[in-house]
Amino acid sequence: MSFRFKLVITFLSASFLFSSVADDSETVLPAKISKVDLAGAMFERVDMTPKTHADGHQTESVTSMVSSDGKYYSGMYRSEATRIDITDRPYGVDEFMYFLSGSVTLTSLDGSVMTIHAGEAVTLPKEWRGIFATDGYEKIWVIYSTDE
Repeated sequence: MSFRFKLVITFLSASFLFSSVADDSETVLPAKISKVDLAGAMFERVDMTPKTHADGHQTESVTSMVSSDGKYYSGMYRSEATRIDITDRPYGVDEFMYFLSGSVTLTSLDGSVMTIHAGEAVTLPKEWRGIFATDGYEKIWVIYSTDE
């Protein structure tokens, strides 16, 4: 079993564990991202959300799970090349990202630079500020936010 597959299984297990337990009359199912989904089929789903941002770059996002309390989310995301300035406001959510392809370079307010490549992961705290730059990527994301 590959590291990537084990990592996905771990996150999906965590997604299931963090979701609240439903009442006995409701069946709650785990959220799965299959190998086929990871290979790109996830972005062909009818619930895929495309978006063109103010700077013109395009993204696609698919949510695989939302917890019953609405505070924990997971899914897949892809982005074209972009540079996003997040220096005037905090990032806003705690987010774990595992990169399936591409890379992202994070330049924090203090000038420190971190590049995360495909096969690597990063967790951004909601208070983070800096520059988020990429030539494009695909990722699995997990977000926790107390905001409704």
